[in-house]
Amino acid sequence: MNKLLTTLLLWVTIPSAFLSLAEASAEEALPLVLIIGDSISLGYTPYVARELEGKAVVEHHKGNAQHTGTGLAKIDQWIGDTQWDVIHFNWGLWDLCYRHPESKVQGKRDKVNGTLTTSLEQYEKNLERLVARLQKTDAKLIWASTTVVPELEAGRIVGDDLKYNEVAAKVMEKHGIAVNDLNALSRQFAAELFTQPGDVHYTKEGYQKLAKQVAAHLSKALELKEDVEDEPTAKTKS
Repeated sequence: MNKLLTTLLLWVTIPSAFLSLAEASAEEALPLVLIIGDSISLGYTPYVARELEGKAVVEHHKGNAQHTGTGLAKIDQWIGDTQWDVIHFNWGLWDLCYRHPESKVQGKRDKVNGTLTTSLEQYEKNLERLVARLQKTDAKLIWASTTVVPELEAGRIVGDDLKYNEVAAKVMEKHGIAVNDLNALSRQFAAELFTQPGDVHYTKEGYQKLAKQVAAHLSKALELKEDVEDEPTAKTKS
């Protein structure tokens, strides 16, 4: 009786073990995607992973990329020893933010009395260094333009997103890096797609919309043509 029970258990567990190994092997064969960015990217990454499930392994580095200064300090750690196929990256909202140590607003934001985190000139220099490091990975690179700064934002000036994106676009064009224009997309969003007035963050539906465009650009880079046709990219507005 015990031998029969043992045999039955083996019949059940061995196929499942082989299935797990097969699934792991299949995942190892998929292209690897790294997403670098702040809380906006943290918001859309899970939906991007879902969009590309079975086609690519999508990961976000640990934590928040914050500003370009943080990027320079941690980029080697984030890249690690992994041979990434595509790296989708952004810095911007933290760089253009004004903060004051005595501000009571979340993140100590204060565009009236605060200090700008990164000047446009320094932002360009930092991006040049970051792009040079990312190019050493031999991964396909995609720059995501910084999403829109809405009215009433406590630490960011409306329109600065366009100024910083203009600088970033110049750097990316210089180095031949593809651009995913999330700024143009987010400018089209209705108010209900933001978590609240004056907040740069989005609702679940807002992040899903961003994720679809991110997934489309990743699909194009990975030559997953069927995904590209389903989700055209937004055109830049003046």
